[in-house]
Amino acid sequence: MKNKKLLLFLTAMLVVGLGRTNAQLNQKFAFVDSEYILQNIPEYGDAQEQINQLSTKWEKEIKTLRTKLDELKHDYQVESILLTEEQKRKKEEAIAAKEQEIVELQMQYFGPEGQLFAKRAELIQPIQEKIYNAINQLALVKNYAFVFDKASGTTILFCNDKNDISDDVLDEIGNVMQTVRKEDRKRSGAAGNASGQKK
Repeated sequence: MKNKKLLLFLTAMLVVGLGRTNAQLNQKFAFVDSEYILQNIPEYGDAQEQINQLSTKWEKEIKTLRTKLDELKHDYQVESILLTEEQKRKKEEAIAAKEQEIVELQMQYFGPEGQLFAKRAELIQPIQEKIYNAINQLALVKNYAFVFDKASGTTILFCNDKNDISDDVLDEIGNVMQTVRKEDRKRSGAAGNASGQKK
């Protein structure tokens, strides 16, 4: 009796195991190159340029304040022998206030919740959402179980270009925003050659 139950149990497990193997064999995989996709969306390039201009402007502003701070420190060192204790204290307070101003401005512009982060989210996040939606749409339509991003640092030792749906994603995004025409799209040097066989 025990042998019969064991045999039934093993048969059931084998059937379940075979069912999973067949299901796994039927799963389809694809990958995208998010860097390639972003390079071929002009709106992304415009957003990056706007972010870079803001960053450069704010860096110059902070550099100007640092120059003023250096001047305050230099003046203090030169004059300190001739200053009274009260004058020294005032100069030291002015230096500390300028240092604090610089720290606060850096946080305001470049901190984790700063203006650069907010601007990046405002300009880049909608583009990323459109890419994500396009990938989801393609995955549902073409029945992909997984879609990997070879640009994200995920270790992919080999990928056949026939599984690269980056151009399909760009075509899908082209329904809601401008993308570079398919015949004008270019991959950056190393990234284009690292994906294995060509179609």
